[in-house]
Amino acid sequence: MIDREQVKKVAHLARLNITSEEEEQFTTQLNSILDYFEQLSELDTENVPPTTRAIEVSNITRPDELEPFHSKDALLASAPEQEGQYFRVPQIMASDDA
Repeated sequence: MIDREQVKKVAHLARLNITSEEEEQFTTQLNSILDYFEQLSELDTENVPPTTRAIEVSNITRPDELEPFHSKDALLASAPEQEGQYFRVPQIMASDDA
C-alpha cells in the first residue's frame, strides 16, 4: 500500500506542486493500480510467450524510395542559408581551432 507521505515524497522528487486533494486522489489511484497488478500476478503465465504488444501491429508506412532531385539550384534556394553549392548550418561542435 502507498500512503500519502510516499505520494508527497514522489511529488517532491518530481518537482510537482500538488494539493492535499491531489495527494489523496493520487494515493487512491496508485493503490488501485497496485491492487490490479496484484490480481495479475495471480495468473498462470507459464506457457504464455512474451510479447511487446497485446495486438499484432504492422508498419503502415511506405518504403523509402531513392529519387534524385533534379533542380539543385531550387533546392539550395529553399535553404535559409547557403554557402556556394552547400547548405550553411550552425556549428554544433566546438573545435580546438576556435
